[in-house]
Formats: sequence, C-alpha cells, structure tokens
Amino acid sequence: MQSVLCQDYPNLEYLIADGGSKDGSLEIINKFSHQLAWWVSEQDKGQAEAINKGFSHARGEYIAWINSDDLYYRPQVVSQAVEALQAHPDAGMVYGDGVMVDGDLHLLDWHAYRQYSLEDLLSFEVLLQPAVVMRASALKKAGFLQADFHMVLDHALWIRIARQGPILHVPEFWAVERTHEGAKTTAQASVFVDEAFRLIPALEKDPAYQETFASLHGRIWGGLHLFATKRYLDSGDYRQALRHYVQAVPLYPRGCLRTWRKLFQALAGSIGLMGIFLAYRRKRRQLQFHAHQLVVDASGVHWANAQTK
Repeated sequence: MQSVLCQDYPNLEYLIADGGSKDGSLEIINKFSHQLAWWVSEQDKGQAEAINKGFSHARGEYIAWINSDDLYYRPQVVSQAVEALQAHPDAGMVYGDGVMVDGDLHLLDWHAYRQYSLEDLLSFEVLLQPAVVMRASALKKAGFLQADFHMVLDHALWIRIARQGPILHVPEFWAVERTHEGAKTTAQASVFVDEAFRLIPALEKDPAYQETFASLHGRIWGGLHLFATKRYLDSGDYRQALRHYVQAVPLYPRGCLRTWRKLFQALAGSIGLMGIFLAYRRKRRQLQFHAHQLVVDASGVHWANAQTK
C-alpha cells in the first residue's frame, strides 16, 4: 500500500478489494482508509471477481491493479504511465520493466522487456502484471478479467487489448514482483500451463485471431511450448520442461536458439544434475545481489545497499 500511496500523481484514486482476509489485512486497510476512494472486504469467487469489483468502481481514465505481494518501484510510475498514454492516444496500455525479489525483498534479478506486439503476446511472451497501466476505455472494450482463468487472466486481458490497437513499452523500471515458494507462478506451474494451453486453442478458433494464427501458427505454438518449458523449470519438473522444449524446436527454431540455456537446464534436471546449477545460481545471486534489499516506507521504495537503476 505504501508504494501506491507514495505515488506523485496528483489525481490518484486508490481502491481495494479484499477477499475477506483473516490475516490482519483488514486492520491495515482500516489504518489507511482515509486515503482510499473505495474499499471492501468480503468473500469472493476468486481473484478475477475481486479485481473486477475494483474496475467497476473506478472512475479514472487510466486503470491498473497491483496484488498484495507486489509493489511499485518508484513514486513516478503512475505519472510516467499517464504521460505515455497521453502522448500515444492510440495505445490501449503501456508497460514498464520489472524487478524480481525474494520473500524478504532481496534482489534476485532485473527484467527489462522490449516492445511487444499482439503476435508476441499470442506466443506467450509474458509481462510483469503490476508493470502494466491500461486505458479505461480499452479495458472496458476488452471486457475486464475472465473468471474462468486464475493464472493467465492478466495475459488473456493483454491479448484482448492488443487486438484493439498498439501497446507501448516504456523503458523504465516500474514494478517489483515478490517470488517465494507459495507464489502462484512457482507453486502452481502445471495449472499455469494448463490454462495457457486452454487459452490459445480457444483464441485460434476465434475469427478475430484466425488470420494471425494462419500466418504465425508455428511461432505461436512454439512460443507456448517454450513458456511451458520455463514454468516447469521453475517448479522443478524437468522432464516436462524437456518434453515441451523438444516440441517447440520444429515449430519455432529461432525462439529455441534464443533460449538454448533452457534445454541444458532441462537436460541437467532430467539426469539429476540440476542441483549443481541451482547451487551455482544461488551463489551467483548472493554475490551479485543478495546484499541489496528493498526498503518500503512512507517516502517510497529504495535499496538498502545498492545502486538503483
């Protein structure tokens, strides 16, 4: 909440939809309630329903959402996003770069993106969700979040917005994702992959996307298999990761060449050698980043021991 409340944009409307939490969240919300435009704490049917409640109460021209595990990287995020959307009235949404930290806010990695298109999103080039800010009109036209998705609900929305017109990358670090053993992207990799493989076939049957699929069938399906490879590597299911990588090779060879390290990780894991790689990666991250820890306070987000990018 502090990373939102410290934003320097003067016309910020902050809304909170809590699912009836019993972990002390209500006490925190009450503490900051005087700075909220609207909030509710009640049982819901899942993340999509909760976020859509917030969307339905939002009155602004631009909309974003951020989950309780994540935070904004700097106080200028919202103002930079609004400036970019105003400068590019054809863009349905803008997105920045992201930072990954562990559960204790120690730095793990920087994630800088490139300019994506609809084709990239269909190929499951994914974005850090809190690094995205949407135009309200584009969100409403896209139809909010789909309740039948729990893991790829944000990516499905980005695709629908990108089909309306261009999306825009702003090369600034905007969001922080906290990853830990209980995080959805690592703890439920198989569900993540299953939803992705449910989304793409449904879109392929949709007349609005058939022309794109006809011209880029191999890339889209190859990209989907590479996405599955990454998710299974994250969860430690190396045989599944290897299987998906092998399926991606004939479909999208260029993408496989670009991510050839994933093949070696999957092979190493399949024969029981992944522990060596993980030990090396942990040590490398400790030497490079682990002394760098995010601090969140009323003045914003900053590093305790690091040079900010």
